[in-house]
Amino acid sequence: MTWAPSRVVVTGGAGFLGSHLADRLLADGAEVICVDNLITGSRRNVSHLMANPRFTLRTDDVSGAWSVDGPLDAILHFASLASPVDYLRHPLETLEVGTLGTMNALRIAEEKGARFLLASTSEVYGDPTVHPQPETYWGNVNPIGPRGVYDESKRVSEAFTMAFSNARGVDVRIARIFNTFGPRMREHDGRAVPQFVTQALAGEPITVYGDGSQTRSLCYVDDLIEGLTLLLHSDYRMPVNLGNPQEVTMMQLAELVRELCGSSSPIELRPLPVDDPKRRCPDVAVALRQLRWTAMIPLDEALRRTIDWWPRGSTELDEATP
Repeated sequence: MTWAPSRVVVTGGAGFLGSHLADRLLADGAEVICVDNLITGSRRNVSHLMANPRFTLRTDDVSGAWSVDGPLDAILHFASLASPVDYLRHPLETLEVGTLGTMNALRIAEEKGARFLLASTSEVYGDPTVHPQPETYWGNVNPIGPRGVYDESKRVSEAFTMAFSNARGVDVRIARIFNTFGPRMREHDGRAVPQFVTQALAGEPITVYGDGSQTRSLCYVDDLIEGLTLLLHSDYRMPVNLGNPQEVTMMQLAELVRELCGSSSPIELRPLPVDDPKRRCPDVAVALRQLRWTAMIPLDEALRRTIDWWPRGSTELDEATP
């Protein structure tokens, strides 16, 4: 990798993925400015970085007016409400950060001549009719359904990103991130792994939606951060799927989490949420070809690492608390 950023902005940098990305960028020698309004991010995620002179946390809302003094080499746009619990609670904020927030970040990238990396999502494919999902698939999204505020915010983020690339010459990268998990996820995040782990460790019923046959492809956070780093340093400017192509049903995942936690929690079935994707699996041929990247950490090992980190017997604080 010949190009190396020395000064970088990470929007959403106090969130789950953003904080891990900040760790990696600092380890690689960059100065990192995290911009986060803490609506779902937390100072706790970056508390270990506060003493580092090359790290700054700014509590700005990227959907409003903000700027950065001095030169920038890259902006990594990770500000978003990615959990169904969060984007159903904050639908307008979700749309704003995908539209105004993305446009603001792109304008700063243009002004600074900085490389721009968008954290997009597998949700751009909606409830897919093509399996596995390649980057050439346009998706099956319900724009007025409850998930539409997130799905469409990411789809329009991609449209903004490509428009700034084509019309303004901004140097862009787009990562379509599939289900990722690991330390620093919130106990009550609402997504499968944190929900199952929290319930299993507490001895509570593990709630599986539908009949548990729906699938996800789960990637450990360390693998994803490596893929994002390779994409940032690459010359490839089209969307790239980043995820683990090994599918697991939600029932299999619940049973595995229960076993690894040494839990006797029963598994309870609940109605499937509206527009919940039945299958989700990335076609990773582009990542293999362009980045020489593939997920390496097996699911059981990734779950063990996550469970070892997971808070025990604590009540989750409000993540928006400064």
